[in-house]
Amino acid sequence: MPAKVVATVKVLPEGDEVNLNELKEELKRALPSGLEIYRIDDEPIAFGLVALKVHVVMPADFEGGTSSLEDAFSKVKGVGQVEVELVRQVSL
Repeated sequence: MPAKVVATVKVLPEGDEVNLNELKEELKRALPSGLEIYRIDDEPIAFGLVALKVHVVMPADFEGGTSSLEDAFSKVKGVGQVEVELVRQVSL
């Protein structure tokens, strides 16, 4: 069984007027093939702004690594900033 990793990606919306439920759905649709969202957590930042922590399961040898994931999320309407915070190996 190939090794898998979970990448935790922090997604900051463009502003507090962005509908987070719609943004979550758009992020799911933008996910590159072969990857799976494990869960999405809301993280309050300040002044009503909420970041999304997206936990993505991916093969350890995924072509392009987390760069392709960052690129895909960055292109989603309503996304202001994307940052990979952590990548860890898991056994599923």
